[in-house]
Amino acid sequence: MTSADLVAIAPLIAAVLTASAVLVVDLIRPGRSAPAVATALVGLALTALVTLAVGGSSVTAFGSSYTVDPLTTFLDILFIAVIVMTILFAPDYLLPRNLPVAEFATVLIFAMTGAMLLAGATDLLLLFLGLELMVLPGYLLAGFHKTDGYSTEGAIKNFLLGSFSSAIFLFGLAFVWGLTGTTHITGPGGIAAGLAAIVAGQAPLSAGLAMGLAFMTTGVAFKIAAVPFHYWTPDAYQGSPTPVTGYLSVGPKIGAFALILRLFVEGLGPLAEFWLPIVIVLAAITMTLGNLVALTQDNVKRMLGYSSIAHTGYMLVGLAAFAAGQVQGLTGLLFYTAAYAFMNLGAFAVIAALQKRAGVTSQLDTFAGLARREPLLTALMTLFLLSLIGIPPTAGFFAKYEVIVAAVQAGGAVTWLAVLLVLNAAAAAFYYLRIVVYMFMREPATDAPAQRHGALMWGGLAAATALTILLGLFPTRLLEIVAQAAQALLGSGGVAGT
Repeated sequence: MTSADLVAIAPLIAAVLTASAVLVVDLIRPGRSAPAVATALVGLALTALVTLAVGGSSVTAFGSSYTVDPLTTFLDILFIAVIVMTILFAPDYLLPRNLPVAEFATVLIFAMTGAMLLAGATDLLLLFLGLELMVLPGYLLAGFHKTDGYSTEGAIKNFLLGSFSSAIFLFGLAFVWGLTGTTHITGPGGIAAGLAAIVAGQAPLSAGLAMGLAFMTTGVAFKIAAVPFHYWTPDAYQGSPTPVTGYLSVGPKIGAFALILRLFVEGLGPLAEFWLPIVIVLAAITMTLGNLVALTQDNVKRMLGYSSIAHTGYMLVGLAAFAAGQVQGLTGLLFYTAAYAFMNLGAFAVIAALQKRAGVTSQLDTFAGLARREPLLTALMTLFLLSLIGIPPTAGFFAKYEVIVAAVQAGGAVTWLAVLLVLNAAAAAFYYLRIVVYMFMREPATDAPAQRHGALMWGGLAAATALTILLGLFPTRLLEIVAQAAQALLGSGGVAGT
């Protein structure tokens, strides 16, 4: 290991040290959440500074197995933002239920290290290692409320199906490695270069390579909860503690899309014409079924779980547009990940705030008459829901706009995906606005008094609100950043887009 290697993985080292520091602080001050949270937030701030410092130039480490480029830096900062917001939201929910905040923060940060490893991995083995480091803590978090039967049930379903999907994905990686003779994704002797030579020679897609592609697509579809590999999502979301649900809805999803970018875009880009039809079908059925089932839900966490499935379909439209030759689809996909992270985390934070009192459910009736009891929370929830619909000038509007424009410009069958996306967004407005109707126009079932919420909760909500609004009003800067991230993939070779 050289000094250059250590510099490249400095953000990962900082993240591991932060998680370790939280554990040490908890040992010194057991049962006290404030020191642990403060340590986590300071450590994550330092990790972000290290990430920005290292991301100033593109470097590779460990024999080109790990790459630091604009894409890595963008995704790492996004992961850190997601974890910071989740930690801010969590104490108001966890403390009344006697759930340990320090352990929660530690597991979250360790999950973040796996996602950060995924963001820069340019080797098949490192990709799989990062994937497992990200999803294994997720299983623990889903069952964090050990005395809650729903939490345990959701964790078991998440673990079993997640384990199967990881095995399937690894089987696909083994096929690709065996047929290409390398685990490196980029470089002169990497997978992308070898596949580009095959495509240039007009060689047919071998049965083994097709099998590997099918296995990897299936494994990744499980991780992003694409239909028909989505069955674990609603139960895991409903049963998990609400801060965990917020994290699960964005963190692992962004990490899985990071894997897709590194493997499918960067490594298997020359085969885009083969996996494009699969992505088109997955996007169409995922957004449609997710929205249709969400229409029938009376539990808001479960409703947002199916909504999360639908948003996966929207993101896949950007991937399809890219595979069809429109690079703007990749830019739209990256912008969508950031916009979705902030508005969806904000929505789950409001639910967590309402559930501060133990025994409060996430049924629609809980939101009845909320405008009179909690006017500020009601206003924030309305903002996040409008952004999820895609109403301007919120972040959700520009996220959908970028993806739709890219799909239209790609032409062909991808254009119909853009039409389907618009129709699905219109249908989704019904169940999002249904919550708004309950908050403003329904009588509450009980006259429960307004609750007092901690400063951390309000700080997290303020950050989510500001980002949801600012990315809608001033999207240019983020678009420039994600364009640089997209160009980093294009410049690595083997990419199908033009």
